[in-house]
Amino acid sequence: MSALFPEALVTLDGIAGHQHLRTSRIASVLGNRLGSSALDYAVAHHLLEGAEHAASAWDADRLAWYRNTTVRDLTHLSVDPHIVLSPRPADMLRSEISETAYYLVGPDTASATPEAQAIVHAALASATEHGFGTLLTQHAPVICLLNRRRLDETLHSWALTRLPGTVFTDYTVHPEVLARDLIHEAAHNWLNDALAAHDVNLPADVTFFSPWRGTRRSVFGFLHACWAFALTVLYARQARRDATGAVVPLLDAHLRQQESQFVSAVDSLAEALSYVSADVLRDRISHAVSKAVESA
Repeated sequence: MSALFPEALVTLDGIAGHQHLRTSRIASVLGNRLGSSALDYAVAHHLLEGAEHAASAWDADRLAWYRNTTVRDLTHLSVDPHIVLSPRPADMLRSEISETAYYLVGPDTASATPEAQAIVHAALASATEHGFGTLLTQHAPVICLLNRRRLDETLHSWALTRLPGTVFTDYTVHPEVLARDLIHEAAHNWLNDALAAHDVNLPADVTFFSPWRGTRRSVFGFLHACWAFALTVLYARQARRDATGAVVPLLDAHLRQQESQFVSAVDSLAEALSYVSADVLRDRISHAVSKAVESA
């Protein structure tokens, strides 16, 4: 499989237009001058949520910051073309936005450490080398690094529908691991944008067994798992060929685990995809899973 294959897989008409329209609407609400890039799209949602928080707290100065700030004001946080955040655990927020913790860029946000920036840079380079640069540029332009972990520790990562384009993730010093997890969460952001761009509405009362969660999940959740884990397999399979050292057995274990999970999920995929009204989106998910279950 060519390293260019994933780039073509995630290039989908309609997504850029959806992002631009959403950004324009947020800019209109804020009275701001935001651009049309994927980074503007991600940052716009941080500014909107931050403005709502500031308004609720009657914090006029903070509200003004969120209404006036643009991407050009955040270059000190940049690992081009991404913004990298590294908040302290005490800075993480919880609210009605999400059951999980999250973080919003703000006037007091500091840049990530040089070490963290270097790890991100290396992870982005690895992802790009293996065909996932566009996915991360367009759907993970804001990277929020959480806890540094050892390879033998559990890593947590997530994305929020209210903050599209932002990825929250633990990390290790191994760029291949961070690249894999960024790809996984960016895949979720991609699918959310793709469903919205193509006006796909999935039923909430139809469920399928998800081996990744060990329980039945809605069509939405099941397809998200199939798509995101398929992309991590495509990346890990290629990255494994060049990897050395301690990360090799971890990538091998990931591939073995995903092979087992897809065996349990693939028989339900066609039925789940029948609820996706957009042919082009249905074909992308099916093709990604087909490639993922091929022998390495």
